[in-house]
Amino acid sequence: MRHKVLNIILICFSILALLGSGFFLGFNLGKKTSKIINVRGIANIDNKTSADFGIFWETWSAIHQNYLRDSEVPEKERVYGAVQGLVRSLGDPYSEFFKPEDAKKFEEDISGSFGGIGAEIGSKDGFIVIVSPLKNSPAERAGLKPGDKILMINSTSTEGMSVVEAVKLIRGEVGTEVKLTILREKEEKPKEIKITREIIQVPTLDYEVKDGILIVKLYSFNTNAEELFYKAVVDGFLRQKAQGLVLDLRNNPGGFLDVAVDLAGWFLKKGTLVVKEVTREKNNGGNNHLAKGNGALKDIPVVVLVNKGSASASEILAGALQIQRGVKLVGEETFGKGTVQRLIKLSDGSSLKITVANWVLPNGQILEGNGLKPDIEVKTNNEEQDSKDTKNDPQLQKALEVVKEEIKNKNK
Repeated sequence: MRHKVLNIILICFSILALLGSGFFLGFNLGKKTSKIINVRGIANIDNKTSADFGIFWETWSAIHQNYLRDSEVPEKERVYGAVQGLVRSLGDPYSEFFKPEDAKKFEEDISGSFGGIGAEIGSKDGFIVIVSPLKNSPAERAGLKPGDKILMINSTSTEGMSVVEAVKLIRGEVGTEVKLTILREKEEKPKEIKITREIIQVPTLDYEVKDGILIVKLYSFNTNAEELFYKAVVDGFLRQKAQGLVLDLRNNPGGFLDVAVDLAGWFLKKGTLVVKEVTREKNNGGNNHLAKGNGALKDIPVVVLVNKGSASASEILAGALQIQRGVKLVGEETFGKGTVQRLIKLSDGSSLKITVANWVLPNGQILEGNGLKPDIEVKTNNEEQDSKDTKNDPQLQKALEVVKEEIKNKNK
């Protein structure tokens, strides 16, 4: 009997020892891996989010405790880096976070002249690309073309680079040089192009009357565009008795939406849909932008010239005329930039430029990633594009031919 009781006692001690060793093993493991991180000074946290921010604070703490040069990196810079990473996780090339100094520079750049090369750049298929060089700019004189991929800026690779970062590297002090490594479509080897920065003034509009046709070359949809367009129309149709119009939107990277809608009012009946702004809300029918001009040119034969440097507001105007009036587009497929960005100023002077809507054409086509296809495709080679002689511009020659045929049919 005593032997039996002893066995029971030994078994109980064994169980207790096993439980105790498990507890101490778990306790020691918990001491090594479990952390309580006190977070202070955070307000307005959205309690509805399902995201687990624990991994962020674990990383923050691990950096603070282990990083070799921890004291050299201000905490504010780490916060900005985290926010930049958050915005980049959207995978949207047009959404950007600006630190206070960058936000100030961005606002200065869009409101005046600046030192640079004079080229609109964008992101397409994961590459930084030339959307279009500006007229008489260093970029145009250096031979940059729409669609050129920028592989390197000076000695910095553009792989994974945002458009804003690329702009910061390309712009600089007037008179200094920037080196771009360019890969052109259908060319196997990249080439280096050195460009000296200048003060860049964005041009607006040129025009001439040729063989009874008013040719309007619109470079940008800026605040001066409609007034200059009005003067060109008055001179071309009233004084020089033009009978048709070629609207040249090649290498026009866009500008203000309101300007594009106002210009559409010259060609379309008042109240005609030009473009729709559609947000993420499922029940949002979209904000309709309607033609509200006098329709003075609605019965005039018109052809629009486009190429892969035509983007944004250019595509909105060209698409509206093609869809709502049957105006023929001549040239090459356009760039395909059709989203709306909003600039949100943040509390410390930084700002967020974020995509909030799609531009949708009257036929339901979403512009983003889907360039307009011309009714009559005419390609050019680099030599023809460099020429200032309109006789060596096959796209313009084709547009003039089409307009003349429409005038002839109208006068029958």
